[in-house]
Amino acid sequence: MADHLHVVAPADPEPAPAPPLLRQLLGDTLRSARRRQERTLKDVADRAGVSMTYLSEIERGQKEASSEVVGAVTRALGGNLVDLLTEMTTRAIPAPAPAAHPGGDKVAMRAVA
Repeated sequence: MADHLHVVAPADPEPAPAPPLLRQLLGDTLRSARRRQERTLKDVADRAGVSMTYLSEIERGQKEASSEVVGAVTRALGGNLVDLLTEMTTRAIPAPAPAAHPGGDKVAMRAVA
């Protein structure tokens, strides 16, 4: 009687989550800045010269904003494009795992916005 080997194929590894779309990252960053300042959509939209509905869609990552609109919203929040891009970069790049420090302490480095 022949022995039969049952070969089990390894399970496909779960795919890594897709990175966020630029419009989602932008929207999350703008919404976070607005909320930190405890400002309303209406206030920021009025100051930026866009409709409240449009700003809401941008914050939810549903609309692609032109560079002019991004600049206007960023200025309405009291920032500039460098600040915005720095915060977006910080959000997009996860903090590295803590590395062993020669002195025995654990140190984690992360970009500062």
